[in-house]
Amino acid sequence: MGAIQVVGYDPEWPLLFARLVGDLEALLADLSPVFHHVGSTSVPGLAAKPKIDLHAAFAGADLLPAAIERVQTLAAFTFQGDKYRQQTWTFTSGKGSLGARLYLCTADNAVLRDRIVFRDYLRMHPERAEAYAALKFRLMHEANDDWDYYTGGKSEFVRETVRLAELERSRISGAPR
Repeated sequence: MGAIQVVGYDPEWPLLFARLVGDLEALLADLSPVFHHVGSTSVPGLAAKPKIDLHAAFAGADLLPAAIERVQTLAAFTFQGDKYRQQTWTFTSGKGSLGARLYLCTADNAVLRDRIVFRDYLRMHPERAEAYAALKFRLMHEANDDWDYYTGGKSEFVRETVRLAELERSRISGAPR
């Protein structure tokens, strides 16, 4: 997988996302995906691995086989399957920390929902984003390029952030918890 590399925010990341979407839109246009920039590169100012994470969300599961088949024709992407059995079919490009990770899923996918909730909470709470960046830098140094250690070390922070976001949303909407 390569060395774990976390770098300071790069204002080019939204442009790289837009370029990826532009490349994929023509291929998938008749399937009408909605593209979402997720992950740390989608949060302005947040340090991240320089890998653009994006979801292409489709209206129904019946559209996924055609989308998967089409993206598999692109030499730039390697198909990783649904390795976590979350109904998110993953394609990667680049090596190690560099490149892109494309997920194909339905619009109601729970993983996509949580990633959007996490992204939006970090965008609205810079202090939480700063704490996440500090955690990622610490884990990068501790991990000695052990990706399981690095990823696992972020899990509780991500879960807690999603929980905080859901609490905030229920307070704002006045909905019972």
